[in-house]
Amino acid sequence: MTATPMPSSELDSERADLLAELAAARSALTNTVRGLTDEQAGERPTASTLCLGGLIKHVAAIEEGWLRFVLEGPSALRYDLPDGVTWADLAAGTAREIPQWAIDNQNNFQMLPGETLAGILRRYEEVAARSEEIITAVPDLSATHPLPEAPWNEPGAAHSVRRVLMHVIAETAQHAGHADIIRESLDGQKAD
Repeated sequence: MTATPMPSSELDSERADLLAELAAARSALTNTVRGLTDEQAGERPTASTLCLGGLIKHVAAIEEGWLRFVLEGPSALRYDLPDGVTWADLAAGTAREIPQWAIDNQNNFQMLPGETLAGILRRYEEVAARSEEIITAVPDLSATHPLPEAPWNEPGAAHSVRRVLMHVIAETAQHAGHADIIRESLDGQKAD
């Protein structure tokens, strides 16, 4: 699916509203790291294994994957398993080999050696800009693609561009709430 972006003055109200909500959720998330060092962004001050830098990495990866899905369909969100590994093995932690997508997902929840908060934020800005280009350009928010096979997806289900965007907004807002708790646990500060 390809299209030419619409000028912002011609953006329909639904699209503009959805993009505004996503921008607000992104802002709520990124405000939680204002004034933090790289070390603080990687700390895990709660019982959870989540850290602020990792939450932003995760949300950026989720947004990027779902917006690729808008353009490419289910091949953008593949969850292939290695030969001889089942979903039950993976869920039980007994898989003899972990698929790369699962490793990548786990790494997205933490700040890895050499990563900086500035770099994570810059990457998130790039993902956000690309997402807005895609949503502005896609001809029909009702266009759908089938979901890839995975135990968390209903067999035969499909998502429209609209539903993908609503999912990304919800995911971002949910993790902004997690980030507020982590930030307050770090230094008593709350996001604006």
